[in-house]
Amino acid sequence: MDPYTPRTRPGGRKKNLGLSAKEYTKITGTIASVRRNRQLNDDIFEDGDVRVRSSRESRGKSHEPSFIAEISFVRAPLNSRVGASASIPKSKGKTREDVLDNLPVDIQEALILEDLLYVLMGIEGTYISYHPEYSQEDDDPLKGISFVVSSPLDSSLRDLTERILPLGTYYTAISSFVESRSHLDFGLVNHALCAAIRDMLKVGLSYPPSVVLLTPPKDYQTLLSQLEHAFNTSPQFSLQKLWFYVHPTVHTLSLIYQLILELATTDDDDASSSSSSSESDPEQAARDEALGLGGAKLKAVLSDMKKSTSDAPINVKGGEVLTVIYERMQTMSGDPTAVKVYGTLLTAAGVPYVEMLRVWTTTGRLEDPYEELCVKESKFISKGILEVDYTDEYWERRYTLRDGSTLSSKRQHTGIPPPRTPGGRLPGGACIPPLLEGWKHKFLLAGKYLNVIRECGIEVQADQKDLTNKSLSMEDEKLYKFIEDAYTHANRTLLRLLLQDQQLIPRLRSLKRYFFLSSSSFLTHLLDLAHIELKKPAKGVSIVKLQSLLDLSLTGEDAAFREDVRVSIASSVAVIGGEEGEGVPDDDAKKDRDREKEKDDKKPMLAIDALTLDYNVKFPLSLVISRKTILRYQLLFRFLLHLKHVEQSLASMWIEQKTTPWRRSVPNHPEFEQWRLRVALLRARMLAFVQQILAFTTFEVLEPNWRALEAKLAKVTTVDQLLRDHVDFLDTCLKECMLTSAKLLRSHARRSLCTPPSFTKSANQALAAAESDDGDQAMNKRWEFLKKFESNFNHWFKFHLDCVQYYASSENVSLLPLVVRLSSIKAMS
Repeated sequence: MDPYTPRTRPGGRKKNLGLSAKEYTKITGTIASVRRNRQLNDDIFEDGDVRVRSSRESRGKSHEPSFIAEISFVRAPLNSRVGASASIPKSKGKTREDVLDNLPVDIQEALILEDLLYVLMGIEGTYISYHPEYSQEDDDPLKGISFVVSSPLDSSLRDLTERILPLGTYYTAISSFVESRSHLDFGLVNHALCAAIRDMLKVGLSYPPSVVLLTPPKDYQTLLSQLEHAFNTSPQFSLQKLWFYVHPTVHTLSLIYQLILELATTDDDDASSSSSSSESDPEQAARDEALGLGGAKLKAVLSDMKKSTSDAPINVKGGEVLTVIYERMQTMSGDPTAVKVYGTLLTAAGVPYVEMLRVWTTTGRLEDPYEELCVKESKFISKGILEVDYTDEYWERRYTLRDGSTLSSKRQHTGIPPPRTPGGRLPGGACIPPLLEGWKHKFLLAGKYLNVIRECGIEVQADQKDLTNKSLSMEDEKLYKFIEDAYTHANRTLLRLLLQDQQLIPRLRSLKRYFFLSSSSFLTHLLDLAHIELKKPAKGVSIVKLQSLLDLSLTGEDAAFREDVRVSIASSVAVIGGEEGEGVPDDDAKKDRDREKEKDDKKPMLAIDALTLDYNVKFPLSLVISRKTILRYQLLFRFLLHLKHVEQSLASMWIEQKTTPWRRSVPNHPEFEQWRLRVALLRARMLAFVQQILAFTTFEVLEPNWRALEAKLAKVTTVDQLLRDHVDFLDTCLKECMLTSAKLLRSHARRSLCTPPSFTKSANQALAAAESDDGDQAMNKRWEFLKKFESNFNHWFKFHLDCVQYYASSENVSLLPLVVRLSSIKAMS
């Protein structure tokens, strides 16, 4: 049988183990009875000797010996005030409460002083007892034990006594807090806070010099021992002097008591809210029963699931504890004692927090076993997810801040615990200390950078300078310089790894070569070799064959990293879109769009329309060249590929127009001559249109932006700046290439009209018909087809020009050169 290991109860209220109320009452009653039955005979002082005679009760029972028979107690100057004539009556019950009222003031003071020494340790005395409403089983021990004077007392003595009584409440509450928050579930910050409170009770309390307390007390218990020694040895020791000695301690302990009371109240509020939210709803229970969800086993499973969810109450720990201390210190900044006490606690409690930060920012290891730090790790996200991740999930979500804040304007909403109160602070580690609020992103990124290096198999060693900075504290300005230095060091280390070891710049140049067609001879070769395969439907094309043709087209070139280029067939045309602009002329746009969509859905997508390239990148370069950025490269490549394909088709048409049917002179048929010239003019306008867009895209968009990116990369200082510059470069290229506007994308989709059918067959037929009698009727049909095709091209050309002019004047000034280029083509018509 396995041994039973009791579990701790971190969230519940810890009850003190001890005697039951009945046993406790019986014992205290017996002690009180013994003290009431004490009788002192007449004190006989002869030559300094003291003889003590104890009387016996008339019932024949021997009087139980007590500490009053000790010579040290009898010699106490204050106890010598109590003589045989002032013996305590033996009455019980309510009569006992009137004992002090019948005694002289000096005797009352001696008895009250004796009780106060017990109360200061949290023990009930004879004339000072627990509050009548106090219950050891029901009351929260973190709120302390309240004491009251249970017997009538002189007004001056009562006033001083009631000033001292809160010290017993503070001491009992602080002791309970230190005991309860020492469990592991409350985290290292709470452990350090409890240790700091113990130390403050030892060396943090200051007392005025006195003739009785010859040496300053080292702890609270030592203070009580010296006070008891003064009570037993000094005739001048009085209640006033006791107050004089303890009043600095009362203020110090009251500050600590207010702090622990706020921490305990926050825990109680959170537990009550969670318990109230977990109460069953009768209507919901009825619905569950109707659906068959009321089984006992299912309820047990659901209860286990609820326990494992994030809705469980979070203890006040980690950054939240530091925040509470700092806010109290700021609130009571006018009190020097409060500033000193809370400042000491903040520094001591922040030691484990700062140590976790130091390890994270210098080695990239997150050592946070109790989830106290503001940095959170999602362990289910690994570097392998970068191969299929289009959202950069590894870099954005592997390590995040618990409060959900990011450097960008967007904010994460998953995994963030709800605040304690609406609009209040976040619980636990999600609450970032105000002193570190402005530095949270820097130490997050510093650890992320070093963690990437560790994922590459390179062990990160902390500098010797970092090892000497283990004494950093929460309020020390050196901490901020340390974070800044760690951030700079991590940046330089990862940048050196990416730029030098991993050859990031050559990688980006190879992407420009393949995707931006900076050296497009390989593409021309590929289109020539694969023209038959590319005319097939996209679903029936052989990717293996296309890949071998691509490798063949790259064989004779000095192409770096060509083994990482792969052919891919897109399942759909992906668009990083904007919305349709207002004010652009759009006659019957909605009807045309619907008709075109129906036609496109019916027609199968050809391989040339779905052809794209892919690029394999290993970690850590996949952080920069991620799937998200590769998707942008693919969009630009397909745009350029389409232009190149149309240009090649028009060029092949020009070769056909060099054959005999186009060059043979037919002077007897001027209609046929005119038709041939109109076809050549239309082909020239189409070719000019495509070439102007291609020239604008390559020479006025891609190349200048690439030069600007290279200049930025030469001066880059941080990894995040590198990532941001790379993404901004691609987004700028997409925008200036008109791939972020819905209307311009519609116009680009109509660019297939620039690939007219071959008119060579029609020219041969027209030439043969010209010699026959029905030549005029055949030419009329050819004119109708040509004019229809020409008007369609003119319509979409005008639409495209109007869209470009609109966006150039309203949103994208960089399109103005394209407006000039297209206007020159319009003049040809």
